[in-house]
Amino acid sequence: MVFKRIKVGVQENGDTNCYIVQDERTLETMVVDPGGEIQKIINMLDTLKANVKYIYLTHCHGDHIGAVNQLREKYNATVLIHRFDEQGLKNGSINLSSYIGMGDIIVDNAYRVDGGDIIHVGDIAFKVIYTPGHTIGSSSLYCKKEKLVFSGDTIFRGAWGRTDLPTGDFHDVISSITNGIMHLPDDTIIYPGHGKSTMVKEERPIYEDLRPRTD
Repeated sequence: MVFKRIKVGVQENGDTNCYIVQDERTLETMVVDPGGEIQKIINMLDTLKANVKYIYLTHCHGDHIGAVNQLREKYNATVLIHRFDEQGLKNGSINLSSYIGMGDIIVDNAYRVDGGDIIHVGDIAFKVIYTPGHTIGSSSLYCKKEKLVFSGDTIFRGAWGRTDLPTGDFHDVISSITNGIMHLPDDTIIYPGHGKSTMVKEERPIYEDLRPRTD
């Protein structure tokens, strides 16, 4: 698998991690959370000679969807999001795009996925894990073969995602982490929506032993 992380600047909201995964044999490609800086993403896709099949959104917030419409138009890719966040793509009071200085962003005609669905990119299989809490329809994307999970804003290195935004819920996000992400193998790499990557085994003490990270 070809794997790339691109840090895209999203106005005053800081950087969002946009991920690109590609099957080396077929060049089928998926872009995860293209939050902005469309040309930076396109440059990488062109370098990879990418056949963009999917744009996967871990949730509906503006800093994760800013480049979706341009990217879909250029590559005729299918946009995927959990069914409970699909409505937020069309509702500025939920996706908060104007609130964070990005202007109104509306994404129509996204395909809805559910927890347990399998998404194939060439020979690579990704499983959708429903991880609500940051938003009601937040989801994570797990690849057993590559030992990685894209967690969006559900879990970060040493922290969980904020829950004070529309449709957020603290109890849900903690449940999603303890009953979802923490059930993945210890050596699974967590690639979050912002900041550095981490591993499941490194985050377990926070949620199982109630001990904060000190590094």
